Amino acid sequence: MKTGAEILLECLVKEGVQHIFGYPGGAVLNIYHALPKYNIEHILVRHEQAAVHAADGYARSSGKVGVALVTSGPGATNTVTGIATAYMDSIPLVIFTGQVPTKLIGNDAFQEADIVGITRPCTKHNYLVKDVKYLPKIIKEAFYIANSGRKGPVLVDLPKDVLVSKTKNYNYPDDITMESYKPTYSCNMKQIKRVLNAICQSKRPVLYIGGGVILSDAYDELYKFAKKLTIPVTSTLMALGAFPGTDESFNCHRIKI
Repeated sequence: MKTGAEILLECLVKEGVQHIFGYPGGAVLNIYHALPKYNIEHILVRHEQAAVHAADGYARSSGKVGVALVTSGPGATNTVTGIATAYMDSIPLVIFTGQVPTKLIGNDAFQEADIVGITRPCTKHNYLVKDVKYLPKIIKEAFYIANSGRKGPVLVDLPKDVLVSKTKNYNYPDDITMESYKPTYSCNMKQIKRVLNAICQSKRPVLYIGGGVILSDAYDELYKFAKKLTIPVTSTLMALGAFPGTDESFNCHRIKI
């Protein structure tokens, strides 16, 4: 028999998570009690907002999904600034928040906050787990949504009774298919040709690159394109480093946004 807290950590191990940034609290103590049994390093911060910002920095530098873990109520609401930052910059994060037991939700229980409602405008998606049997599938979906298409943060709200509930039959999916979420990866050649024609007909074209170049790992393609058409390059702050700053094509007067 495994508790919801143990199932959560086992799913994270299977997802390849090696680091969690977090700050403990009563609603998630069961996760912290089980954590030493798993090969996951926990980085303790001094504030929940710092946990999300740290996970954000980890995701940017490693290319992996950043994971944060906080408690209920003010612990959860403290994450909003970091979540909004990741959402605006398309950074893949999964944030786990503690929550009061399911039977107390909506009754103004101690340290209860509707974090699902609060973060709906600044997450790609969020979940309130109502039964431990749904936990593995939700975790798989959360990582899939966060790290596919236009990447971004996903929040998973974990009521305390779900974390202490036990079950012996659970399965972490190898892959996931969601009818309501199917990112498009194929390009529209007609649109690409129209853009290329516009560039070729332009008298003074400039490549104004953004953070999408970094997120899509398109450095080489960008460099070859700029050199082939001999177009000068400038960047937003999010794209600094995507094109060699010492190259003669790079405009030293970077545009700041």
